[in-house]
Amino acid sequence: MHRYPPRHAATPIHRTVRTLATAATALLLLIIGTVSASASPSVPRGAKPTIVLVHGAFADSSGWNADVAALQRLGYPVVAAPNPLRGLTRDADYVRSVLQTITGPIVLVGHSYGGAVITNAARSVSNVKALVYVGAFVPARGESIATVLDPTVYPGSLLGPDTVALRPFPDPAVAGGVDYDLTIKPAAFRSVFAGDVPAASAALMAVTQRPLSLTANTEPSGEPAWQTIPSWDLITLDDHAIAPAGQRFMAQRAHAHIRTVRSSHAVMISHPDAVVRIIVEAAQQS
Repeated sequence: MHRYPPRHAATPIHRTVRTLATAATALLLLIIGTVSASASPSVPRGAKPTIVLVHGAFADSSGWNADVAALQRLGYPVVAAPNPLRGLTRDADYVRSVLQTITGPIVLVGHSYGGAVITNAARSVSNVKALVYVGAFVPARGESIATVLDPTVYPGSLLGPDTVALRPFPDPAVAGGVDYDLTIKPAAFRSVFAGDVPAASAALMAVTQRPLSLTANTEPSGEPAWQTIPSWDLITLDDHAIAPAGQRFMAQRAHAHIRTVRSSHAVMISHPDAVVRIIVEAAQQS
């Protein structure tokens, strides 16, 4: 007579199957945990915020080189976001897409027209903890960089028909299919933009400047992020692109923490120490 094992007894085969099943479950849980961790990376407690730098018109991200190096030496992660300079809404949408790839707190910095861009790009991005304006436009809703400052009230800017050149280019995204590039005439570049930068460096900047479209110059700003996000503003007192008195008006209206420096418009190049100082202040206090 054959003796069968009890119904619930574990035979060697049963034990092997059970072991394999347990191992498979553990492996599956490990994979799920790894995928979840990759999808939602944790931010170490006390980690420094990421500094995102947005350049303005007639410039590119290389203007931040000295500032990036100094911030990295202090242990800050830094992103220099390229600004398309094609239209305020388009530019803000692009910068916002960069912000949305960053985990953890962000200090968002804008120079010149880049100030108008960060004013719109930070809207609805919850991890932007501070805005820093550097010789920048700080528009309210409905204002463009062409309309925010009345030159009869805030004189001092040298930007105008004598110093700015216009060049048409096709753009199907604008009415009529044609937009215009604005550049500073090379002979005027140093006096308008970079008065305290060595002449040879300013001459190179004039050649490599990136144009601002007329659309970007005239497009109205949306609801400003500075209404809900703390802001800092470094006013450039020797600026001949954006009148210093106009900068102060915009900064005060935004209830920004105001600092000043005796600098031309190219402050991130001529006075990177002042720029880094206000960024660190915003990072530590936000």
